[in-house]
Amino acid sequence: MAVEDDCKLKFLELKAKRNYRFITFKIEGQQVVVDKLGSPESSYEEFTGSLPSDECRYAVFDFDFTTNENCQKSKIFFIAWSPDSSKVRMKMVYASSKDRFKRELDGIQVELQATDPSEMSFDIIKERAY
Repeated sequence: MAVEDDCKLKFLELKAKRNYRFITFKIEGQQVVVDKLGSPESSYEEFTGSLPSDECRYAVFDFDFTTNENCQKSKIFFIAWSPDSSKVRMKMVYASSKDRFKRELDGIQVELQATDPSEMSFDIIKERAY
């Protein structure tokens, strides 16, 4: 599975310049391409709303939070979105390509697998960030 250069470039912009709050990626043909970009002002609800209910996606989300010591922090989440309603073949392709794609994105701090929105609720994201 090839990874389009644009995927790595957009990820670097999210990580270093914080140009985006989130990026979703999809597999088209035999390569991973950028699907959607979320502006820095985007909310977590906008991010989850951008994921299709019946198709798999990879996504990265830049989560800002304040620690108990009142420090501003940020963690980059990698989310493998594989809804139950997506086609079996699609789930298999995304599952088998995930690790290779994730290795291309240097700087992922937390990984999540989700098959429905409850598995990536905001509370779960907060819990995994601390």
